[in-house]
Amino acid sequence: MDAQVLTALSRAIRAHEEPRFDYVPVPSTPADDVRRVQLHHLVTWRHRRYLVAWDLHREDRRTFRVDRIRPRTPTGPRFAPRGLPGGTVSTFLTSRFRDNDGATTGWPGEGEVILRLPAAAAAPFAQDGTVEGLGSRHRRLVLGSWSWTGLAATVGRSDTDVEVVGPPRPATAFGNLATSYAHAAVGIIEAASAGQRAGRGGLAFRRYSWVASVQ
Repeated sequence: MDAQVLTALSRAIRAHEEPRFDYVPVPSTPADDVRRVQLHHLVTWRHRRYLVAWDLHREDRRTFRVDRIRPRTPTGPRFAPRGLPGGTVSTFLTSRFRDNDGATTGWPGEGEVILRLPAAAAAPFAQDGTVEGLGSRHRRLVLGSWSWTGLAATVGRSDTDVEVVGPPRPATAFGNLATSYAHAAVGIIEAASAGQRAGRGGLAFRRYSWVASVQ
C-alpha cells in the first residue's frame, strides 16, 4: 500500500478537508468517477485498510478500500464532521459489512444448530459466532450470515450430523442445499458412468482392430 496515500488521507482527516480522489474501477464503477467525500476515519478491518466517509455525490456514507484510492490535489474546503450511525466506527463497519443500515450489528440471518463435534473440531466453523459445550461430543453453535443458504453452507463444512434448533428457515435452507447437492452428485455419477462405457467401447474396438490386423 502506498504510504503517501495514507499520509494524504490522514492529513485531510486531521484538517477536516474534503479530499478528491479516483477510485480504481471495478465493473460497476466508471474509471472517470471522481469522488468527493467528507472523511470520518481510517480503519483496519480483516487485514485491509478502509476509509469511512460521507460521499457528497451519493449523499450517503461509504467505505472505500484504501488500496484503490488515488488522491487528487488540491483538497476541497473544510467541513464540520458528521456523526456515525451506531455511535462508533466499529459499530458502523460491523453493520455495513453485515449488509445493515450502519446502526444495527446483527446478521440478516442468524440460526442455532447442534453439531456432533468436540470443542477443538467445532471452533473453526464458529467464525464470529458462539460455541457452547453440550457434553464431550456435542456443541451448540449460534452463527450469522448474509443469507440462510450461506449459513447452511458454512455449517455444512463441518462434515458432521447437524440438528437445527431454530429458527425454521435454516432447516429449509439445508433442505434446498441437499437437493442441489444431490442433483450435482447424480450429474457427476452419470458423466463418470458414460465415460467408463465409452472407454470400454473404445478398448474393445482397439482390441478387435489389432486381432484383425494380425490375421
